[in-house]
Amino acid sequence: MQHVIIVIHLMLVLALIGVVLLQRSEGGGLGIGGGGGGGFMTSRGTANVLTRATAILAGLFFVTSLILSILAGVNRAPTSILGTPGAPTAPAPGGAPPLGGGSGGLLNQLQGGPPAAPAAPSGPQVPQSQ
Repeated sequence: MQHVIIVIHLMLVLALIGVVLLQRSEGGGLGIGGGGGGGFMTSRGTANVLTRATAILAGLFFVTSLILSILAGVNRAPTSILGTPGAPTAPAPGGAPPLGGGSGGLLNQLQGGPPAAPAAPSGPQVPQSQ
């Protein structure tokens, strides 16, 4: 089902690109186009058809995008990054209870290894005279 909608979505994308490129430029943009000269598709009726086709294709593109996002989320189970019930909890060093009330939260999982030793004081070092 999802593959079929992806194929339809891609066909809509290509058709939308083609219809937009066929439209006559009204100038302004980058200083190009919009000039005179009798070219292909210059009648007013054709412009109305292309404008309507663009609007219809854009609406269908929007609908297929929504359908694809809904189909992608159908089989997804909700998860939480804050606490996983199956994670083992280890007692924190020094006998203090682990952060988060012992629930094996994200912080405990990220810590993983032993805690770092406290840093030495960063004051100026005075050499000892002998």
